[in-house]
Amino acid sequence: MSKKHYILLLLITFLFGSAYPVQKLIFNQNVPPILMGSLRMLIVFICLIPFWKFKMPEKKYWLPLFFFSICMGFMANLFLTLSLKKAAIVSPIIIGSQLAIPFAILLSSFFLKEKVSFRKWILIFTSFIGVGILAFDPLIKNEIFALLLISFMAFFYASAQVFSRYLKELDVTMTNCIMGLCGFFFLFITSYIFEGNTLNNLININFKSWLLILHSAIFVSIAAHMSMFYLYKIYPVNKVFPFYALFPIFGILQTMVIFNEIPTLIVFLGALIVITSIYLLNKLD
Repeated sequence: MSKKHYILLLLITFLFGSAYPVQKLIFNQNVPPILMGSLRMLIVFICLIPFWKFKMPEKKYWLPLFFFSICMGFMANLFLTLSLKKAAIVSPIIIGSQLAIPFAILLSSFFLKEKVSFRKWILIFTSFIGVGILAFDPLIKNEIFALLLISFMAFFYASAQVFSRYLKELDVTMTNCIMGLCGFFFLFITSYIFEGNTLNNLININFKSWLLILHSAIFVSIAAHMSMFYLYKIYPVNKVFPFYALFPIFGILQTMVIFNEIPTLIVFLGALIVITSIYLLNKLD
């Protein structure tokens, strides 16, 4: 791998890591979480429209594209925003999000009949243990519900990856554009029903929060993801994907700087187990 692509991978994982503290900053500005998620998806949709050109895929792709859009654009975003809103400490949420990878392997085994080796089963088990260890930290005893919510996010994110396997012949910008549209529609309706006062909430979003929402949509959802797909076209997935384990490290470091969160020994141990397990899972063929 060339030096410039190593640098690009570091930038990508840094941006992925920034998604969690940035969204927490938005919620600290009293922006409703589900509404924020819908605005993020709207920006993704608007930015990708020129690449979509409103060309619909063949009918055989409609159903998996719909489920991909619901899982990724709606459900994963819904539980991510709710977990961050509920959490007082961001680091455990970042660690819990890593369950998406073992969930994806389990779902691929069940639906796609992909073989899971004994070593993978061990690493899947240890990754869940790592997240379970967090529950023993006294500082996180009030964060159990937030951890449960991020586990649901990880499940739906993993489900989206499985559905994406049926869409690999489609253009990535098109699938993400449709995902953004579906995500915006369902999140906005959910926000309208459960959060209410939609117009007032929109008017009250300040300039700083809009900048953070733009960062979350443009730099994380579009630039980072599209850059990762670009690298997948050049290098094998098993050469690129292990770097994904860097994103929680960057995320935790950013929460330490922004929120002055210092992980306890138990959180550090749980994070070490989860990140190591995920890294090794990514290395296995």
